Amino acid sequence: MKLRATLIGFSACLMWALLALFTAASGKMPPFQMNAIAFAIGAVPGILLFIIKPERLRNLRQPIGAWATGIIGLFGYHFLYFTALRNAPAAEASMIAYLWPLFIVLGSAMLPGERLKFAHIVGALIGFAGAVLIVSARGDGGGEFTAAQRYMGYAAALAGAFTWAGYSLLSRRYGDVPTDVVTAFCIATSILSALCHLFLETTVWPEQTSQWLAVIGLGIFPVGLAFYTWDYGVKNGDIQLLGVASYASPVLSTLALIAAGFADASWQVLTACVLVPGGALLAVSGTLFRKKKAA
Repeated sequence: MKLRATLIGFSACLMWALLALFTAASGKMPPFQMNAIAFAIGAVPGILLFIIKPERLRNLRQPIGAWATGIIGLFGYHFLYFTALRNAPAAEASMIAYLWPLFIVLGSAMLPGERLKFAHIVGALIGFAGAVLIVSARGDGGGEFTAAQRYMGYAAALAGAFTWAGYSLLSRRYGDVPTDVVTAFCIATSILSALCHLFLETTVWPEQTSQWLAVIGLGIFPVGLAFYTWDYGVKNGDIQLLGVASYASPVLSTLALIAAGFADASWQVLTACVLVPGGALLAVSGTLFRKKKAA
């Protein structure tokens, strides 16, 4: 049972590896509009389940803190992520956004009963070096992006990494909240994004079939099913193993972008593929080994 739940949770890591690729392939749709559409699609599986089993609607009665954590986490992170990929090269922005596993490790090390160790600090410096390498890689402004756009995209990606790490750490307080509530988080995020889009953005629809397919793919997989499988996995599977597995996402994401032609296989990007997840793995290693010995 635990192995099955862990494998289900790991499927989220594989789906998140497609987030940058689908976003890059979706055209020029502005971030709030993208959020609204993707999360509306992502809510469909849960809505269908509520229709089939209406008694599960009672699971939506949860503390206000759980609602705030879920909505702010999903809404904030994906707005920042889509903003990053609209203003900076996809591979670089995605890699910076994927500093969130490292921030989770550092944050969890400072929770009650834990302490910040030398491995955490060294791992953080290695991961940060990878991010710096990306930011300094393109002095020409990154092709179609101006220097101002590029740095705004990098800043949004970094803010997104902090947001998702904060959401993940705060979610530990609500471990008893059922996965059904993820559907409500998606619906609320979609509505908030739609309202922001109406007041702040100009509507831009995909111009090609491939762009529509990318938007639909976003909603079905990395901005849809991934949240349900991750929630189930972390609550019923091996959380430590899932934490380590999440460090594969930035590497797989970058390789997918390169394979699809949305990024160049520069030495800076490939080196960052080693430094960012490598720093996170080093940071988590001390905690994992200590717990293993204690067991």
